[in-house]
Amino acid sequence: MASRTPQQDGRTDDAHDVAVSEELLAPVRPDLELCYQTFGDPDDEPLLLVMGLGGPMTWWDAELCRMLARRGFYVVRYDNRDTGRSSRMPGRVGRTALVRAFAGTKVRAPYSMADLAGDAVALLDHLGVQSAHLAGVSMGGMIVQTVAIAEPSRVRSVASIMSTTGKRTVGWQHPSLLPALIARAGAGREAYVRSSEKMWQLIGSPAYPQTEEERRARAEETFDRGVSAHGVMRQMLAILTQPDRAPRLRAVTAPAVVVHGLADKMVHVSGGRATARALPGAELLLVDGMGHDMPPALFETFVAAIRRTADRARPA
Repeated sequence: MASRTPQQDGRTDDAHDVAVSEELLAPVRPDLELCYQTFGDPDDEPLLLVMGLGGPMTWWDAELCRMLARRGFYVVRYDNRDTGRSSRMPGRVGRTALVRAFAGTKVRAPYSMADLAGDAVALLDHLGVQSAHLAGVSMGGMIVQTVAIAEPSRVRSVASIMSTTGKRTVGWQHPSLLPALIARAGAGREAYVRSSEKMWQLIGSPAYPQTEEERRARAEETFDRGVSAHGVMRQMLAILTQPDRAPRLRAVTAPAVVVHGLADKMVHVSGGRATARALPGAELLLVDGMGHDMPPALFETFVAAIRRTADRARPA
């Protein structure tokens, strides 16, 4: 796939009157290309959407992206490194390293949360975007927080969704998830689909459950897009070796909203509360019945939170 600007490949989604680009590759480093896609008018306010652990950009539902575009954003979603159609990175991570990192032992990771944040900034550079609103889910929230700390001039506003500060005593996983988290999924499409279905059944929103067919369709689409078991392990180690950002988040001046589900088993709501306490003036939006996913029934909630936070930002 050639690297091109999204404007060259834009098309109009007639059913929704939103311009949608083809998926494109951005060469952000000599050894790294990021796959991305845009929604909306390039003259609108840029909004970069960052997904979480092992999640391709398509986990930002296309309809949610269109809704954001209709609210005045030029929406950019992308695959993190080691995910979807973006580049795979070197460095093998074993389960022993993950266990040691989880226990607090110092472990050398192939890359860090700061590197993932650098990818986001490099993509903005590729797009010619000086500053953008940032929204991140789970690990994506960690990436967004890190960008806000390291590159404050590039950030107009922050939406941290179902995420945490990196402090070990907040945002923990529910003990019932441990068997599924350490289980070996097995090789092949069907093994991945079974494992994924089981995990989403455990961590999804109890008030907004997906059907078995919906969970399976999502898993199949994710596998077909490109899954890297080693890449997920590398991302996991970046999460486990991240610093506690809370002290540095207190210096962030961009408007912020923190959204968290009260039924989140993957990242306990204490992570969201700690993030909101650390970000000066942040709005904390706790959602009853929401787990560790983004149900369509809550799309308007997410859109409204991102829009009103962006409206608090100074004009670029």
